[in-house]
Amino acid sequence: MATRTIDLPASARPKARGKWRRLAIRWHQLLALAGGLALLLWGLSGLLHPLMSSFGPQQAVVFPPDRPLQLAGARPLTEILAAAGIREAAAVKLVASEGGTLLQVTETQDAPRRYFRLSDGRELPGHDRAQAIWLARHYAGVPDAPVRAVAWVTSFSADYPAVNRLLPVWRVTFDRPDGLALSIYTETGAVAAVDNRWKSGVQRWFQWVHTWSFLPREAEWARILLMAALVGSLFALAVTGVAMLLLIRRSARAPGARGWHRIAGTALALPILAFSASGLYHLLAHGWSKPERTLTLSPPVRIPARGLDLARDWDSLRRGLAVNAVSLVATADGQLLYRLGLAPDRRGGPASPAAIRNARFAGTTPTGPALYLDAASGAPWAPGDRELALQLGERFTGVDRAKVRQAVLVTRFGPDYDFRNKRLPVWRLDYGAPVNASIFVDTATGVLADRTLDHEKPERWSFSMLHKWNFLFPLGRAAQNLVVSAVVILSLALMAVLGLQMDLARRLRRAASR
Repeated sequence: MATRTIDLPASARPKARGKWRRLAIRWHQLLALAGGLALLLWGLSGLLHPLMSSFGPQQAVVFPPDRPLQLAGARPLTEILAAAGIREAAAVKLVASEGGTLLQVTETQDAPRRYFRLSDGRELPGHDRAQAIWLARHYAGVPDAPVRAVAWVTSFSADYPAVNRLLPVWRVTFDRPDGLALSIYTETGAVAAVDNRWKSGVQRWFQWVHTWSFLPREAEWARILLMAALVGSLFALAVTGVAMLLLIRRSARAPGARGWHRIAGTALALPILAFSASGLYHLLAHGWSKPERTLTLSPPVRIPARGLDLARDWDSLRRGLAVNAVSLVATADGQLLYRLGLAPDRRGGPASPAAIRNARFAGTTPTGPALYLDAASGAPWAPGDRELALQLGERFTGVDRAKVRQAVLVTRFGPDYDFRNKRLPVWRLDYGAPVNASIFVDTATGVLADRTLDHEKPERWSFSMLHKWNFLFPLGRAAQNLVVSAVVILSLALMAVLGLQMDLARRLRRAASR
């Protein structure tokens, strides 16, 4: 069947164009007040984020303490655990401490970790707190600084928001005028957050104004609906503004504020569309959900009373290797393995404040490739790191590895696995149906670090690239913050302020003509 194309008569085209032009002008004027106020509200509060990122406190040291593992004269690790009555544990590893190498045991996800001396197997009661203080001093670059307070944090709050991801942590506050505080996650010896009085105040204002956190949880529906209406009005205002730019042709620049507003609209319409659309998408995707902790430890593994005497064979095992991490992990069939992490090359690491800031967001790997030994016999376990990652994937999803589309070692943070996780390296396992997700597992202690469902990935990309402008990250964090701040400030001055001024003048003229 043939189709006919009906063209509008030439005389009708200007009429259609005029109709759309009038419609765009009408809606742009109707939305001007709400959209302009929304731009002011979220533009001004949004500037607080790069302000915190650029000028907030940060750690003075990126890498964890670089101390060689000391196993000379150590008792067999399995015997230490058996003597302490520990038959099962979620994570067992050797860690550096102020007094030398210790055996760290994580029995449950929310309890403080236990520590044992290697020489005699004696437990050090309450040492998790002391370990956090030592690590906080190390990362802050103040080895002898007095401590004002130490708090055990087990839930997210306004002072420790869910963006930090890691729980539980120790919050170590130093006795100094600025109230510097570091939140330490002792299982990996990582810094979960760095705060001081100034940053806490700015962060509180950001939460109140940008996310309306002052509203009670019972009013969550009102918060989301009101925010969606305002952000949606800004997006619609930008759309109608673009339509006016396309439909209204001028041979000369309009005088005064209107001319500057049009010039600014040509340059800033796309950024405003990106900010508002991605912000609205993020609000609708996550506004109803409560902060959840994705990080999950493996189920406790059964630990035998006897096993490989790692200390006895330590010198021969590590000959020619720079081993800086040892942990006890289990395969899918219960085989116990020693995982020996090899130290990465730290030469040329970040030293300046700008380099340290960039390294925090790009990520650094505290340990490199790994070797595996059978914990009973000491024989090498040939399958290696990737195989253990696939087994962890089966453990956490309950789905056969045949559903894994690809397995990739992640050594840097990015849009799909960002700096909030504070754990590298990890394996990313991309699953098809029925999981339809990517999960991130850490083979060092058998941890599920993060999970992203396939339907969530477009929103993550949108928020990362269109809202936070992480496509500028290769320029460095400082340059990224500078560009984003400049665009927002120009939008506030030339779009919001001028636009609201024009809207007010129009309303006054209309009132005067009545």
